Amino acid sequence: MTDGGFVGSVVDELEGILAASQVDMTETALRRYAVDQAPVLDFQLPLAVVFPETVADVQAVVRACAGSGVAVVARGAGTGVSGGAHATRNCVVMSLERMDRILDINPDDETAVVEPGVVNAVLNEAAAVHGLMYAPDPASFRSSTIGGNVATNAGGLRCAKYGVTRDSVLALDVVLADGSLIHTGHQTFKGVAGYDLTGLFVGSEGTLGIVVGVTVRLKYLPREVHTVAAFYPDFRLAAAGVLAVGRARVQPAIMELLDGGTLAQLDGIHGSDLTTRGRSLLLVQTDGFGAAAEAEVVREVLRTGGAVVTTEASAEAERLVELRRHSRGVEVDDEYRVGEDVAVPRSRLVDYVAALESMAAEHDVHLKVVAHAGDGNLHPTFWIDRTGSAVDSGAMDRLNRVLDESITAALAMGGTITGEHGVGQYKLRWLGQEQPEPVRELQRRIKDLFDPQGILNPGKAI
Repeated sequence: MTDGGFVGSVVDELEGILAASQVDMTETALRRYAVDQAPVLDFQLPLAVVFPETVADVQAVVRACAGSGVAVVARGAGTGVSGGAHATRNCVVMSLERMDRILDINPDDETAVVEPGVVNAVLNEAAAVHGLMYAPDPASFRSSTIGGNVATNAGGLRCAKYGVTRDSVLALDVVLADGSLIHTGHQTFKGVAGYDLTGLFVGSEGTLGIVVGVTVRLKYLPREVHTVAAFYPDFRLAAAGVLAVGRARVQPAIMELLDGGTLAQLDGIHGSDLTTRGRSLLLVQTDGFGAAAEAEVVREVLRTGGAVVTTEASAEAERLVELRRHSRGVEVDDEYRVGEDVAVPRSRLVDYVAALESMAAEHDVHLKVVAHAGDGNLHPTFWIDRTGSAVDSGAMDRLNRVLDESITAALAMGGTITGEHGVGQYKLRWLGQEQPEPVRELQRRIKDLFDPQGILNPGKAI
């Protein structure tokens, strides 16, 4: 994309545009900002890391890079797990973490306007003062940014009732590949004028434009929350409990499913005794003025289905929800341990987990599964044993085979390769199985329209 002269000139130009504290080319910074939390397929160091503090800074950086044909990889907190923020060859990484102001909260309109670097939890703390909340809550909500949530259309535990990020975004301010600034969407909850460009940018992983402002819809902070923990002797009965709650026509805010492997890992990390109480755990949380009544219906339905259910005191169940938020463990995904993000129709949860267990046993690969069961989004994690940095090639082959088979099985059941983490760089190898070539070609043409030079997060998402 570039030659050495262009590369050197764009770095010099960036140093002239931004303050010295906004450009970092130290080895430590380059390595830190080169990757997110996904497995790394092709490690590349960026030319520089820049830290814009205003929209004008972002525009200036993009114009400089466009003039030299240098790629720009925008990132938030780097909590993504699909490689969407991995550096590419001869790129500039743009960290938006310093653009972290909440510009407005309007309690009457139930909206907020924020910069992309605002942390999800910080927005929620500010909204709570007004009896409101920002509904999307990925497990990384204490560190992930709103801009990153928008880029991946992040989900979270409350998706079953409140939807994903796209359902809460009303408008965006976006810097395009030529440095120009556009505003999409509206301040109102309704609005159908023209094509939905706001919806197009949400989930585009920084490949169409760089989000520099987000207008979000806020929801009412529930006055009452009830959490039910139901322990089952096996996963099949727990998954049946998910469907039973749906048939009772109760809409939980949270419905999370943990298998025996996950419970064992939590016990090892936190010193809990979950595995002595069951081989699978279903967590259901109801909220709002009808939370108590809905929770009682849930308890009765789950008891009937063979669960050992917590009593009306939900303190322990709420603690279990917090454990669930950290159930991926302390490890970060790498080439030896991969957490997946597939979704299947809820009615196929049991079938899919049975298929995963069979694959793991056949290929001698470890497996644990957690699921946002309310919307059929599963996070199976596969891993292989290693001693230090050594692992035999046969084990790596087995791990990759089980990953491929898990994707194929999900698609065969009417599922998708990614429910909320995004395609990024890591899942590109499977995208063709889900989307036929005419659809992929249309997406490439959209990319070409917005980014004719191909400088915005190249090699990701499509």
